Amino acid sequence: MLPEQRKKMMILMINMFIAVGSFGIIIPILPAYLLSIGQGGTAAGLIIAIFAGAQLIMSPIAGKWADQYGRRIMIIAGLSGLAISMFVFYFSDTIGILYLSRVIGGIGAALLIPAIFAYVADITTMDQRAKGNSLISASMSLGIVVGPGIGGFLADFGLKMPLLVSAIIGVAAVIFSAIWLKESKEKDSFASAAAEDPMIKKLAQSVNKPYFIPLVITLVMSFGLMAYESVIGLFIDNKFGATPQEIAVMVTSTGIVSVIVQLFVVDRIVRRYGEGAVLNMFLAVTAIGFLFSFLAGSYALFFAVTLIIFLASSILRPVLNTLVSKLAGNEQGFAMGMNNAYMSIGNVLGPTLAGLLYDVHIYYPFLLGLIVLLLTMLVSMAWQKRQKAAAWK
Repeated sequence: MLPEQRKKMMILMINMFIAVGSFGIIIPILPAYLLSIGQGGTAAGLIIAIFAGAQLIMSPIAGKWADQYGRRIMIIAGLSGLAISMFVFYFSDTIGILYLSRVIGGIGAALLIPAIFAYVADITTMDQRAKGNSLISASMSLGIVVGPGIGGFLADFGLKMPLLVSAIIGVAAVIFSAIWLKESKEKDSFASAAAEDPMIKKLAQSVNKPYFIPLVITLVMSFGLMAYESVIGLFIDNKFGATPQEIAVMVTSTGIVSVIVQLFVVDRIVRRYGEGAVLNMFLAVTAIGFLFSFLAGSYALFFAVTLIIFLASSILRPVLNTLVSKLAGNEQGFAMGMNNAYMSIGNVLGPTLAGLLYDVHIYYPFLLGLIVLLLTMLVSMAWQKRQKAAAWK
């Protein structure tokens, strides 16, 4: 990349790092916090599902807004929503207010994420796209590395202290963006204002897009992964008696693996094998990880399995983003908005069912994730086979 491109990418990465890090701070205290207000697996699933549901509703609209009004204003608005959600979370003392904070946070994420990936598409060439997306994904993973580590430390000063610090960091992200972030699109290239179609119509429109199957794969993969992630803290707390600090160590370690992989591995293996082969390969690795979750009889073994799952998912996310982006042409904002919408559908259904199943039996969410990931792999292989057959005609 040219120096100017690297400068812009660095600003985007810092923004994403602060946004994700501010949420990552609260991860280690969630099991204890939910227990303190008399909640369990169902609430843990709904916390993620409600957040994703708000993303689902807003993502198509936010993608259009990113094309219409520009990337910068959407990024600043999204970061503001995330900061407000953390303040509401901090002042909550009932599950209802906690759910409200997740609605606000989901709207913020819907405004932020499509705009950032559309910004990357604006400043990179096709050949640079996979690297650009992997750098943004790496900054997300780095936020997950740093955030939980800080959260585990802050938990010693009170259960709600990580929430307050998270909110303050969110405000810092808004200020940083307002000062340093410049618009990536020329004003005369903004899309003209138009009446927004209902989300159902937008989803129907996406069926005819060339990137529809990668969107479906994103949905099903997100379903399985979020079914796993939504109950992992409760699981290791229940099964192995994990403390907030031990939860922080696990999440931080998986984040370190993700950062290393996304910075130094994704671009190289995609260039060597192509997005399709990498997608199938690591869907299989993730499914194997879910299978071994049933066999892990100690915190250390489960830790190792979790590292494998997060390693694979850290490769899958940027690869899917790149597939959608390459097939989207000039409608990057809409495509990234729909990508976020499909991901959110999986993020709604996966945690909701996982939370309900967890309260029935703590291993059922992992069985659910294994089944849907195997289905994802079959869909991916079938689509790629059709793509190759069409290319030969």
